[in-house]
This record gives sequence, C-alpha cells and structure tokens, in this order.
Amino acid sequence: MQSTLRQRLLASTLLIGAAGFAAPAFAQPVDEDVQENAAGVSIDEDAGEGSEAIVVTGSRIQRRDLTSTSPLAVVQDEEFKLSGAVNVEQVINTLPQVIPGTTSFSNNPGGGVATLNLRGLGSTRTMVLVNGRRWMFFDTGQVVDLNTIPQFLIDSVDVVTGGASAVYGSDALAGVVNFRLKTDLNGMEGGASYALTEEGDGARFNAFLALGTEFADGRGSVTVFGEYYKRKSVFSDDREFSTNSLGDGDGELLPIGSGTVEEGRFRYLGDQTIAAGNFNSTGAFFGTPGTSSLYAGQTYNYAPANYLMVPQERWLLGGYGSYEVSDAITVFGEATFVNNRVQNELAATPVTGNFDFLVEQQRPFLSAADFAALQAIEAAEVAAGGADDGLVNLAVSRRTTDTAPRNSFDERNAFRVLAGVKGPAFANFNYEAYYMYARTRNANVQEGNISRSAFQAGLDGTGPVAINIFGRGTLTGEMGNSISILAQNNDISTLQVAQASIAGSLGNFGMGADDIGLAVGVEYRSVASQFIPDTALSSGDVIGFNAADATEGAYNVREVFAELRLPIIADRPGFERLEISGAARYSDYSLENVGGVWTYAVGAEWAPIRDITFRGQYQRAVRAPNVGELFSGGGNGFPPATDPCSSRTPVENRSEALRQLCIQTGVPAGLVFADSVQQNAQIEGVFGGNPNLQEETSDTYTAGVVLRPSFIPRLSITIDGYDITVDDSISVLGGGLGNTLNICYNVVRDINSQYCQAINRDPRTGEIGGEFPAVILNANIGKLETRGIDLQVDYSQPLGMGLMSEDSRLNFFFLGTYTDQFDITPVAVLPDEVNECAGRFGVLACGTPTPKWKWTSRLSWIDGPLTTSFRWRHISGVRDDDDATDYVVERLDSYDLFDLSFAYDISDEFSMAMGVNNLFDKMPQQLGFNQQQANTYPGQYDPLGRDYFVSANFRF
Repeated sequence: MQSTLRQRLLASTLLIGAAGFAAPAFAQPVDEDVQENAAGVSIDEDAGEGSEAIVVTGSRIQRRDLTSTSPLAVVQDEEFKLSGAVNVEQVINTLPQVIPGTTSFSNNPGGGVATLNLRGLGSTRTMVLVNGRRWMFFDTGQVVDLNTIPQFLIDSVDVVTGGASAVYGSDALAGVVNFRLKTDLNGMEGGASYALTEEGDGARFNAFLALGTEFADGRGSVTVFGEYYKRKSVFSDDREFSTNSLGDGDGELLPIGSGTVEEGRFRYLGDQTIAAGNFNSTGAFFGTPGTSSLYAGQTYNYAPANYLMVPQERWLLGGYGSYEVSDAITVFGEATFVNNRVQNELAATPVTGNFDFLVEQQRPFLSAADFAALQAIEAAEVAAGGADDGLVNLAVSRRTTDTAPRNSFDERNAFRVLAGVKGPAFANFNYEAYYMYARTRNANVQEGNISRSAFQAGLDGTGPVAINIFGRGTLTGEMGNSISILAQNNDISTLQVAQASIAGSLGNFGMGADDIGLAVGVEYRSVASQFIPDTALSSGDVIGFNAADATEGAYNVREVFAELRLPIIADRPGFERLEISGAARYSDYSLENVGGVWTYAVGAEWAPIRDITFRGQYQRAVRAPNVGELFSGGGNGFPPATDPCSSRTPVENRSEALRQLCIQTGVPAGLVFADSVQQNAQIEGVFGGNPNLQEETSDTYTAGVVLRPSFIPRLSITIDGYDITVDDSISVLGGGLGNTLNICYNVVRDINSQYCQAINRDPRTGEIGGEFPAVILNANIGKLETRGIDLQVDYSQPLGMGLMSEDSRLNFFFLGTYTDQFDITPVAVLPDEVNECAGRFGVLACGTPTPKWKWTSRLSWIDGPLTTSFRWRHISGVRDDDDATDYVVERLDSYDLFDLSFAYDISDEFSMAMGVNNLFDKMPQQLGFNQQQANTYPGQYDPLGRDYFVSANFRF
C-alpha cells in the first residue's frame, strides 16, 4: 500500500510539473528597498516604525526591528528549497556554527536519529525550540531528534550563540536553535521531491500536504498537515573509498579487516607441549570446511556489510489552530505525531572467546587428521591430571555470516500536544499560558545476535542441536536458529511544560527611544525517561551488540524569570540608538545536588550612526544533568589500566608517600608494589550514572558590529566574536579508570579525594576487581572552552536587465566561522592536560573535525520567476590530535563542495526546483586507524558524491 501511495504521489508531482511548464511565466516585481535573500540568511534590517511587533529568538519581548544583542543567523525556507533538503539536518549541518552530530550517515555508532551540535559543545548543551517553545526529546540524554520537526512547514531557522538559560532555561549552554513554523496557511499547500545519487542509489522521496482555513468570520483558524518520507540505504561497498576498511600499514593505508574470520580460527592456548596438528597458539584455519591449515593472517573485510547511508521511513501528522473566544481570550493548540523507522546494519556477528568442545561430537565435522589432533590434546590433558570429561577448551574466532545479518531496527513513535490561552492583560501588556506534554517511545529490535550460552551448548553436547563451525557456511538453518537470539529494547521519555507569562511595554525615557520592554513569567517542567533493555542483553549473554543496563529516573524544576529591555536614547547626534537589556531566571530543581540556581544575562547595543551598530552581551547559563547521566544503570567493564600500587610502577617512582597512600587505600603493607596486586593488564570497574551530579555552568561573552553602509545600498555585514567556557562539565570520573588511578596516586595523593574514594581493593590481596571493583561513575570534572568569530555578508544588486524580467538582480551571502580555540580539559585537577581541538580531529580526544574555518556562501541570480543559484561550502584543513602517534594520514586537506540549483515559479500557485549537490563529485579523503567510520568522518565530509534532486510545490 505504501508503494502504491508513493507511486501516486510521484505521478502527481510529474503532472504538476508538466502543467506548470505549459503555463505562461509571470514576472515578479522587485522592491529594491527590501533586501530579499534567496540564499536563505536574512539580513538584520530594521523593519521600521509602524511594522508589526515581533519576538526575536533569544528574547521574550516584542519589538519592531530584528536587532539583537546576541549573534543571530537566520536561515530562511528558501535555503531548503535551493539545496533540495527534505530533512532538517541537511541544512543545519552545513552551517558554520554547527559540528555534525548523529546524522543519516551514522551507522556505527548510530541510533536512528539526527542531532544538533552547536559550536561542537555537544547535543546535550544545545537547546532546540520550535516556535520558541521546547520540543520533544527521544532518550535518557534528553536530546531532540531533528527527524521529528516538519521541514516543509519551516518558515525560518534562528541560530543564537551562547548561553540563553536566562530566557529559556536549562540546556542552552552552547546556544539556541529555534525552528519557526508557518502559521498563516489559508488554503491548501503540498508538494513532493525526489533525490538520487549519480551512482543510481540512495533514493529519497518526500511528499507532504497541508490544509488551512479560517472560520467564525476570521476569529478562528486551523491547519492540519501530513508528510511521508523514505530514504533508501547506501552500503559502504557502493563507494570505492569505503569498500575496504583501511588501517595504517608501513607508510601507507592498507585493507585491514578483522581477524575474526568466517572460516573460523581455533587456538589451543594450554600447554603448547601437548598441542597437536594446527590446534596451537597460532591456530587452525578452515579455508576448506572441516579441513584445517595453519592460520596465516587471513582477515575478514567487514566494511561492505555496513551502511554508508542508513535507510529511513517517516510518517508525520499534525495540526494547530486558534480561536478568539473574546477580545481578551484566544485559545490555541498544537498536536504532532511522528512515526520514524531507521535501521543500522553491521557485519555478521564476530564470536570470540574460550569455549569447551565435546571432542567426540566434532567427529562428523572434521577431517580425520583434525579430529585426531583434538583427541590427542584431550588424552594428553587427562594424562597430565586433567578432568576426563571428553572436553577440550579452544579460543574461537568465528564470524557467523551463515546466520541472519546483524541489524538494529529502531521504530520511534513520538507525539506532542499543547494547549494554551493568550490575550491582552492590562495597559500595553499581553499574557500567555500553556501546557505541553510530549512522549517518545522507541522500540529497538536487534537481529543477528548470537547467544553465548546457546553457542557453548551447541559445542559441548548439552544443547539440543550440535553446531558445526569449522569453515564458512557450515552452520545449517537449524544450527543457526539454535544459537541465534533476538534482542528487544525500549526507551520511553516524557516532557511536561507549564508556563505563564506577561510581556509588554512601559513608558520611555523621552529621548526619542522606543518604549521599555518587560516580560515576567513562571514555568514548571517535568522530565522522565527510562531505558528497558532486553533481559538477555543486560545479562551479557548476547554476542553482537553491547550489553546494556536499565535506566530510569525523573525530576522537575520550578522557575521564575524576568527580562527587561531599556531603550535609552535614539535619533540624537552620536546616538542613533542606545539600549541595554537584561534577563534573569531562578530555577529550583528537585535534584538535591542542584537545588536552586540563578542564570542571568546583560547586553547592550549602540548605534552612533545608522550605518553602524555595536553590540555585546554576557550570559551565565546552566545545564542540569540529564536522566541518563544521573540514573543510568551501572555496568562492569575491564579497560586497560595500570595500578600504581603494583609492580608495574617503575622502581624510581616508588616513593614512601606513594607506598603509604597504597596502604591507606587498602593494599596490605607487605604487598605494596607486588606482582599479585595487578595480575592482568585490564582492571575491573563499575561504570554508570551518578545521582549526586551537580549542574554544569557556562559563561558566554559576545561582542560584535553590524555594518550597513548607506553609501553601498543593500549591503549588510556582521562580525561577532564569541567566547564560551563550560565549567564542571559532566563526564566519566577522571576521564576513565586508568586516569582516575593516576590522579589519585600521582597527582592529588589525598585519600579523601573523590578519585581515591572511587578505588576499592580486596583487603586480603590489595587487588581491584571481583567483589571490590573500582566505581567510576559520571562526575563534574571537566572544562570546555571555545572562542571564535562569525562573519556574515549579505548583498543584493539590481541588474536592470534579464532574460525573463527587466528587474533581475544578484543576491550574495557569506556565512562563516573562524574557530580560534576549542579546548577540552577532561579533568579540572589536571589543568595542563588540555586537548586543543581547534583545527584538529581524531580518536584521541577531538573526534569529528573542528575546522578553523568553515563557511557556506551562495550567489543567486533572480530573474523574474527563475532563480539560478550557486553554493560554495568550505571546510579548512585539519590535523590529527594525537601527537604521540604517527598516522599515515596526519592531515585532512581543505574540503570544498559546489552546488548548482534552479527554482522556477511557474505561477503564483506552482513552483519547481531542481539541482545537483556536490557538482564536481568530491569524495572524502581516506583515513586509517584515526577514522570515525567508513574510512572518514561521514557527517562532515560528503560520502555520496554527485547528487541530483527535483521538487514541485503547489499552493491554492
């Protein structure tokens, strides 16, 4: 039925296009005083006296201009049209202020979502609003999935730099992104689009329809809408750069693959004097099923089975409306429902570990020589005093390509409802009150998993089916079914917001300035989230996907806030405009370790003449820990680490102070620096949430200038500097177990410090682990700092001539960011251990590249109904963040993409657009061991290549 629907919608689109091209072209009038921007970034231009009051993102006070004390970039809906974007992430991730988070190219790790990471400070520190209000989040991390925002209804997107907690509450440390949806639809609007790569894959189809009408003589209005979107997958094997998983070789990138091979590798790791045949520490390799040869370094290329672009299918339904009950009361409501389905697919499950084999059971599966070798090992073990149980223990490395593929399917259902009332309150003040409830439920189904216990039972004779794993394709359907296990997980998250506020204007200072603006209000928020893992997955029995522990928690916050705008003087010599602004919010959290916190902001704007405006602001913001950080279930892990109290500490570093601290933390005096304190290279720890977390805080300074020279009409230039510092950032204690040990024993050396208190030891042996693991929970330990400059240029030039109009014009815009500093200090007590990530990338600390320069620019020729547009996207070169490791590729060169598009307004009712992105088919530069996935960082560098799109829209 879905296929039939898509065919009908596509056919309708083609008919619309055919009818449109047959229609006559209508020239569009151009008002040179209006700085239209087909590029999609609005110009910070005064609307003038008498214009309708508006609310600029970053403030709750209405005003008659678009000026702002905070740096503000606005992406218009035209940018979505000219780029062929039907998913919000496609436009947002091209913005210079954004470092891509989880995207459509995120397969491992994945999750089936699209997240927004402003300034690279993390998705949890970026606030996402829709029409100025909080949107629904999708998991225990309380992060918004951009897939739930209806792109076709977007009128504009506002991006505000810096902590806006005083205006909007917790989470706005990096800034705010506000999606403004169209609310003035009266009639019917619909459309469809189709995109396809030059390789003929990755098809994306989208269709939407919205109906709006007024009733009761214009006192009421209602709009309903629906959208369908489907994206097909692209596999890594479909692109040459990602066909093989690459690693660092001898000065060059080489295919590496995995030592867990589908033919199987079996090693006997016991006494090598009794090893027989090829069953030794090197291992038996079954290139021929049942007959072994000595393993010679064969590998399995796991890359082709991985998604390069993950498939997605989305249904979105909703509506909004309002009704003026009386002059003083208008009721309004909103409702949205989203069903989103996304898959991640990995190579077949790699089974590794030690397993017991019932020797006699293997007779029909092995050659006579290999079976005899196992018999010889068994007999020798018995002769040496071992148990006469017919078993031999082998270390197994076997890729189960002969069972179901390893697939993770996420089906996320989310809905949001909002109801409110608004109207005039008194004098020049208006009131608004609303209640919002949102709930998201995700059902995750994992296929292709192997049950470790069932796998063992199939080898040692205790299972109902004996399994044959000696060679590729040796598992029959019955065997595969006997060891396969389906894992199902669930996430449930809810958000409730109740808010009431009044806003309006007071008198003025009588010096030509606008009226004083004031807004005050109260807010209540309640968040709850839980992760319900599959029982088998949480037990650790599943091989294929990582074990997970249950998470459940909730908290609420009560807030009071106020904002003041003070225009002081205007239209005076030296003071075209001068105003200051301030905002404050007090938040009382139910979390004991957060409690009551203040956030505040103060800013100023000064225009000495109309051509130039200076602006600056300081903001203090907070982020309360989310449910996942607070309440995630603890899980055991075994990371590599060194115990300073063991023999692994060099003799020259074994001071008396260190010895005494080891004794204080539980090492018996006679065992300090002994071998027995740490017998393995890995140390056991418990990792998870921490209900004692406190809030993160940030300080943001911004300063800039807006230039609109009167001697160059239609030119606007904004330059804004930003400086953001996040203190008490939440991360794993010490940055991990190994660093926690180092901090405790070699840095702070204080038994009462949280680092030493996290260390538990067996009082008999001094060892860490077993009944006495280290407890490495989340903690407020780190610091983030970023500093840079945003530059925006907008210019429009009438040409006075054209092919289809006498009033054609050129529009140009440039939006760029220079990141001067992006520092990550993992542990505040080690202030000298700073990871400098501006202009860097890598697996050590920085992750996705943070280029020094990133920009997007567009040049458009608007010739009556026809727009021809050329876009240039640039990412400057970056280098690897690990100075101690010499990778084959230490630097990624600068990366430039060029896009060409056409839009044609066939009539007032019909329009079409088409174009090609990545015009010159620029592919990512390949990486080895310092890659993220698919031999690159696919969220930052386009992995698809040349990509075509066509769309048609109608409105009646």
